[in-house]
Amino acid sequence: MIARKNKVVAALVSGMLALMLVGCQKEGPAEKAGKEIDKAMSSAGDQIQAAGNKIEGAVK
Repeated sequence: MIARKNKVVAALVSGMLALMLVGCQKEGPAEKAGKEIDKAMSSAGDQIQAAGNKIEGAVK
C-alpha cells in the first residue's frame, strides 16, 4: 500500500515538474515587454546618474 502511494506521489511530482519546465520555455509578449521596460529604466537611471555627476562637478 505504501509503495503504491509512493509511486503515485512520484508520478504526480514528476508531472508537475514537467509542466513547469514546459511553461517556462516560451517567452510571451508580456515577458518581452517587461524586459524592454527593465532595459529602458536601467538606461534612464544611468543617464540620470551621469547628469547628477556633471551637476555635482560643476558646483564644486
